[in-house]
Amino acid sequence: MLLLEVISGERLAKPERGKMRVHKISNVNKALDFIAGKGVKLVSIGAEEIVDGNAKMTLGMIWTIILRFAIQDISVEETSAKEGLLLWCQRKTAPYKNVNIQNFHISWKDGLGFCALIHRHRPELIDYGKLRKDDPMTNLNTAFDVAEKYLDIPKMLDAEDIVGTARPDEKAIMTYVSSFYHAFSGAQKAETAANRICKVLAVNQENEQLMEDYEKLASDLLEWIRRTIPWLENRMPENTMQAMQQKLEDFRDYRRLHKPPKVQEKCQLEINFNTLQTKLRLSNRPAFMPSEGKMVSDINNGWGNLEGAEKGYEEWLLNEIRRLERLDHLAEKFRQKAAIHEAWTEGKEKMLQKHDFETASLSEIKALLKKHEAFESDLAAHQDRVEQIAAIAQELNELDYYDSPSVNARCQRICDQWDALGALTQKRSEALQRTEKLLETIDQLYLEFAKRAAPFNNWMEGAMEDLQDTFIVHTIEEIQGLSTAHEQFKATLPDADKERQAILGIHNEIAKIVQTYHVNMAGTNPYTTINPQEVNAKWDKVRQLVPQRDQALIEEHARQQNNERLRRQFANQANVIGPWIQTKMEEIGRISMEMHGTLEDQLTHLRQYEKSIVNYKPKIDQLEGDHQLIQEALIFDNKHTNYTMEHIRVGWEQLLTTIARTINEIENQVLTRDAKGITQEQLNEYRASFNHFDRKRSGIMDAEDFKTCLISVGYNLGENEFSRIMSIVDPNRMGIVTFQGFIDFMSRETTDTDTADQVTASFKVLAGDKNYILADELLRELPPDQAEYCMARMAPYTGPDAVPGALDYMSFSTALYGESDL
Repeated sequence: MLLLEVISGERLAKPERGKMRVHKISNVNKALDFIAGKGVKLVSIGAEEIVDGNAKMTLGMIWTIILRFAIQDISVEETSAKEGLLLWCQRKTAPYKNVNIQNFHISWKDGLGFCALIHRHRPELIDYGKLRKDDPMTNLNTAFDVAEKYLDIPKMLDAEDIVGTARPDEKAIMTYVSSFYHAFSGAQKAETAANRICKVLAVNQENEQLMEDYEKLASDLLEWIRRTIPWLENRMPENTMQAMQQKLEDFRDYRRLHKPPKVQEKCQLEINFNTLQTKLRLSNRPAFMPSEGKMVSDINNGWGNLEGAEKGYEEWLLNEIRRLERLDHLAEKFRQKAAIHEAWTEGKEKMLQKHDFETASLSEIKALLKKHEAFESDLAAHQDRVEQIAAIAQELNELDYYDSPSVNARCQRICDQWDALGALTQKRSEALQRTEKLLETIDQLYLEFAKRAAPFNNWMEGAMEDLQDTFIVHTIEEIQGLSTAHEQFKATLPDADKERQAILGIHNEIAKIVQTYHVNMAGTNPYTTINPQEVNAKWDKVRQLVPQRDQALIEEHARQQNNERLRRQFANQANVIGPWIQTKMEEIGRISMEMHGTLEDQLTHLRQYEKSIVNYKPKIDQLEGDHQLIQEALIFDNKHTNYTMEHIRVGWEQLLTTIARTINEIENQVLTRDAKGITQEQLNEYRASFNHFDRKRSGIMDAEDFKTCLISVGYNLGENEFSRIMSIVDPNRMGIVTFQGFIDFMSRETTDTDTADQVTASFKVLAGDKNYILADELLRELPPDQAEYCMARMAPYTGPDAVPGALDYMSFSTALYGESDL
């Protein structure tokens, strides 16, 4: 009874104190009843035989007690008792040469098995390298002595009995070996606990590294967006076409060279974020919440702002180029008209200020009056040009021409001079009219010549101006309109030539009269400065400019034909590529929604799609080249297609992003399936349920659809419970549920994962059942890097049983699973 109390740790019934046989039998029965109460069947063992000193029965009872209380509780990988103890011995001695434990008799004769067990757990007690297989006595005595001295294991066996027996007693060796198992069971638990902690810490370290990588990549991308948007939003116009063309070239470099890598970084960032969230869910960790301003939604918002600024910037560049082109054309037109007008007005003020009529004869006065009438006619003819000059200057001001001050100054000088000419003309006219009654003779032929030569001269000047006028057209129709107008002008040349001959005929008539009547003509025609030589010279100039204008129109017509070819070339490709991109987007959507084949089949199919899409990139590059030729030719519209290069770029970028995201979603589904043991049939069932409630066929469910889905599978949901579930499947609070989140939720209850309580219990084993742990214990049981990781993050223990250097492993375990701050 005393032996049973010591072994079991329990109190037995009070023994009988008498010395009679009946008292002894009663005590033995109490012991046997206690053994039977522990589930041990006693066969043919009775109290009378024990009291009578039956050695066989007594030894049988002793072995039963040993088997029940020392060996039966041993369990290794779902095996127990003898098999479990043998498996434990084999595992522990596997690394040692000359040790092959197959049983509990002859495998132990050379003593190396006992020494290997001690050395495996306490290597400082035995120098295993000096032991020899051919010296079993030394080996056995070494093991027995060390076990008794340092491990508190009694010396139950004699080396001579084991060596001198062909087959040592199995029960004796099993009993002795079980003492080693119980002595080292604490170390076994510590090893298991350390392995669990190492596993948990490795997962946590990997997740932290992924979080740091996400934060850095997000910061770099947001910083690039922050630097780029102000550049795209800068609307400070340049003064010259060359400067604006350089800005357009810089923008093309940005679209070709700088933006595409950032598109890849943004896609990779979203993939890394989704992968990290999947790993956190699989390891029963809380969802990762990036730093403020670095959420995926923040990056998408910043990217949207970037593309908005980019689109506005390109439109502004093209508008500025059109504006500068228009300004250059108007400025050149202003300079030509101003130069012609200034040339015409040169000397006019001085001529009008003459007082020659005061000393002139009657005939001269009459001549001066007629000459002044001709000048007024000429002045009126030039009124339109002055108005045109003022209108062009006003338009240049409205279009914010950079050299407007000089244009305005020149226009003001012309207007002031024109007003002065009008005032001087009026003044001279009044003076001549006062003397008109004194003037009787007038040369009608001179006057007729002047009246007809002046408008004809003005017409020729206008014709020369029009023939030399620059033009800007953007379509074949516009150049054809100019050509038609030019042909109409050429049709008027015969009538103009008749008018010229008529004017020259007047001059010839004057010469005939002078020669016939010997008129004394002092000087030239007093009514006009135009002479036949000037008329002929300007007529020749007009005839010379006509073929030059023909050539310019022909060249411009050829340029517009080439532009039309470029438009059609771009449209033919864009009308193929645009629908192709849309078709691929729809096909990818169908693949992700349908359930054909395994996830690996879907992944293979998607990667083949991705390869075909990447192989299509040369056609996009070819279209970019055609688009560049169109922009270099300053072509601003294309009636042959509804697709712009911007549409194609956006569609191509969305296609690449969509295929990458879809592949990532399938890969995450594979991770979830493998991690949680989900069969393909279960995945198909999940997909069928998800598709049924995804009414919009968008690949996501909103909150109401998800709630309806949960109710249909038997969930009784209140508002609080549904909010809790939504916080699991939608950690970003976007109000939607993806298929990945759906299968995570449906399968998360079925997988055995590490918990905070399990990690706390493992630390308690390492700490020797204390409420705190010491740095030495961490360094002894864990790898150095993970031990340092724990010590850097564990807070000092402040409990009543605290000692110097004590660390709080309980709060650390809780923080690992997001239940408090780490």
